Amino acid sequence: MSFTIAIDGPAAAGKGTISKAVAAHFAMAHLDTGLLYRAVGAQMLQGADPLVAAQSLRPEDLDAANLRSPEVALAASQVAVMAEVRAELLAFQRGFARREGGAVLDGRDIGTVICPKAEVKLFVTASAEVRARRRHQELVAGGTQIDFDQVLADVTTRDARDAERAESPMIAAVDAVMIDTSNLTINAAIAVAVSIVQEGIIS
Repeated sequence: MSFTIAIDGPAAAGKGTISKAVAAHFAMAHLDTGLLYRAVGAQMLQGADPLVAAQSLRPEDLDAANLRSPEVALAASQVAVMAEVRAELLAFQRGFARREGGAVLDGRDIGTVICPKAEVKLFVTASAEVRARRRHQELVAGGTQIDFDQVLADVTTRDARDAERAESPMIAAVDAVMIDTSNLTINAAIAVAVSIVQEGIIS
């Protein structure tokens, strides 16, 4: 059977880690839809036309080593406002969502646009300062030298662009369950998410 879990939220709120853990717990497939836009954004930074990049996107493009860099993150939010790019990637995401055995998708508009009829919808968030601190630690650990204030500015800029774009803005679906991870350990946040999904499966 197919069972879709839509997990949305801003950058560095923990939705990626939570999504992977939920998918593993329930033995479902997982798709980080943000990687689709990061891959297109990375190619745009190299001079490619965003629409052409989206049309020719290959699975191996999602494994590129530079997709987590701040530059690619900003490029991803820039191409994500392009209606043609979003339309090109829409069918792929919806097909993945209804695959046999169930699927977990995380992104910005899964519960509102990609899978509005998902059986379970979560919106994972945290304060901008907490998310910037997490992202800063992640970048420094990976060898990127960057000031915290710059990371916070990048997070704030991306939040505004994602929330204010005309095409599929980042908002919580009216029937999504909110999980604020600001004061939760990742294990506690995962436990909350698993419990919510379990209730959805039972019902």
